[in-house]
Amino acid sequence: MRSPRLAALELRRFGRGKLPRAALVALLVLPLLYGALYLWSFWDPYGRLDRIPVALVNDDEGAGADGKRITAGDDIAEGLRDSGTFDWREVSADEARRGVEDGTYYLSLTMPADFSRRIASSSGDSPETSALQVRTNDANNYIVGQISRTVFGEVRRAASTKTSRSFLDRIFVSFSDIHGETVKAAEGADKLSGGIGKAEKGSKDLADGLADARKGSGKLSKGLKDLHEGAGDLEDGSRKVADGTRRLADEVNAVDAEVGPFLEKNEKAIGDTARFVADSAGRLRADLDSLEEEAPAAVQDARAASDTVDGIHKARCEDPVLPDPACPDLKKAKDAAATAADVAGDVGSLVTGHRDDLRKLDTHLATLEKQARTLADRAPHLSEDLDDAVTRINKLDAGAGKVAAGAKKLNKGLGTAETGAADLDKGVGELKTGADDLNGGLYKLVDGSGELAGGLHDGAGKIPDYDERDRDRRTEVMADPVRLVSHDLHKAPDYGTGFAPYFIPLSLWVGAMVAYMLIAPMNRRALAAGASAWRIALAGWLPVVAIGVLQTLALMAVLHWALGLQMARAAGTVGFLCLVTACFAAIVQWLNARFGAAGRILVLALLMLQLTSAGGTYPVQTSPGFFNALHPFLPMSHVVGALRRLITGGGLGPVWQACAVLAAFTAGALALTALSARRRQVWTMDRLHPELTL
Repeated sequence: MRSPRLAALELRRFGRGKLPRAALVALLVLPLLYGALYLWSFWDPYGRLDRIPVALVNDDEGAGADGKRITAGDDIAEGLRDSGTFDWREVSADEARRGVEDGTYYLSLTMPADFSRRIASSSGDSPETSALQVRTNDANNYIVGQISRTVFGEVRRAASTKTSRSFLDRIFVSFSDIHGETVKAAEGADKLSGGIGKAEKGSKDLADGLADARKGSGKLSKGLKDLHEGAGDLEDGSRKVADGTRRLADEVNAVDAEVGPFLEKNEKAIGDTARFVADSAGRLRADLDSLEEEAPAAVQDARAASDTVDGIHKARCEDPVLPDPACPDLKKAKDAAATAADVAGDVGSLVTGHRDDLRKLDTHLATLEKQARTLADRAPHLSEDLDDAVTRINKLDAGAGKVAAGAKKLNKGLGTAETGAADLDKGVGELKTGADDLNGGLYKLVDGSGELAGGLHDGAGKIPDYDERDRDRRTEVMADPVRLVSHDLHKAPDYGTGFAPYFIPLSLWVGAMVAYMLIAPMNRRALAAGASAWRIALAGWLPVVAIGVLQTLALMAVLHWALGLQMARAAGTVGFLCLVTACFAAIVQWLNARFGAAGRILVLALLMLQLTSAGGTYPVQTSPGFFNALHPFLPMSHVVGALRRLITGGGLGPVWQACAVLAAFTAGALALTALSARRRQVWTMDRLHPELTL
């Protein structure tokens, strides 16, 4: 009997009675339990995150920055509520803590009271980092904690980007302000350059003027030195005059009694002389303010007065015919007048700049003039007014003493002035040197200010001046300079589609494993009839393959029409899964045929090795080295890679490679099963009395 007929007879066995039929239905439905139910349970978990209750604590008090109110906590809370991610429930901090602990909430997100204040501090002197506080409890659910880290990472990045936009906007505004202020500074530098140019010209004029002043101060110092020397002479002369007037007063008082008769005879001459002295004193007072210019005239007047007295002396005392008894006094008067004329000459050349002392001298001269005029007026009555004349001579003596004292003070003052003039000359010299240095510095400053103005103009041109539109565009780019432009080749639309390549082969392996619990791996009739080993192997393999094809069709129909699995290559996927079913059936058949009851345990163990090394969930590179080593040598690894290309799309290279691997595993397993069938045709004691029966 041929293998297909043997296989048909094996399947026909399931049509005899209700229990075999139920067993066949169970075989067909069993892959759905592993494939469809598992995939259905988490087909699109990320699309239902809005059902997960989480606590939202918004303690943010807000903050003010540059006149604007920042409420970052309220903004984030509103964004989270509108995002549809998680079932956000705003609660207090205590309630959130208790809820995460007892499982009421899977996690909590807290925005602290100083959240906005710390964000606003980015533009201040002491910037601080704000923090979103996340509390999870893996005792409630580990996966939710992992999902939350991704979600909250996006929240943090969004908040950071918004904060950066605010901060960068202020920076770009500051750029515009800096540009404007730099333009003003450049204009100010232009004015400064012009002002410094004028200052440089002024400093040059100052240096030239100080050079002239230095010459003048030198002359002044020399003149004051000469004046001081002349004042010394004046002091000596005035002292002599005072001494002379003192002696005159003494002699006048002594000869008062003797002069009376003479005065009666010479009243007219004395009156003329007194008038002359009064007139001279009056002219001296009148010209005192311009004494420096008119000193020579004063000297001439003094000389004239001296000559007059000398003439009287000659007329009265040098005439041998009539000798005058007053000649000795007239001789003294003549000498005194000559001395006064000399002193007047010295005074006229030395006291031009000493107004205060001249005012005192003017007062004394006024007294002298008054007394001389009185003497002139009273000359016709000299004899009568002799006593009065004596009194006035005494006053003249007193005035001469004051003149001498004033001359002494003048000499002392001129000594001080001489010292001051020398210091002034030295100071003007130092000032001249400083003015030269200032002129040199200002000359350099003119060049520097010109360079400063040019540099500020160049700098203003380089500092950006952004308008509002350009500022917004640049702020957006700099706040989020690198964006992830994702282009997903052959994107899986949902979580279930992504995991289908892993669970579908799992369910088909389980289907083959259970099928060989109901169907013998080697047909007993063929063994008993002594059929060929290959016919025996095919007779035990074909029924399970047929059931596997039905399992595949039922599973894929439910996944496609009930759960919505979309396949890029639907026909190719179904055809490939039929090859997978044939391969898995051959491997399970051989393990059961070769190892008997122990083979069922090996089937389960091989399933575990394939699941852990296939890379169906995480990339196999993340697994320990043992599973990386097994990965290329187990069929399910190639099945998972091929199904991903068939379901989501992509190149078919892995599919053809998987087909070749599955065909090789199928042929090899059938060959090994045939070898086992040949061995089974020889009965042994182990076969008659097996150690373990399952």
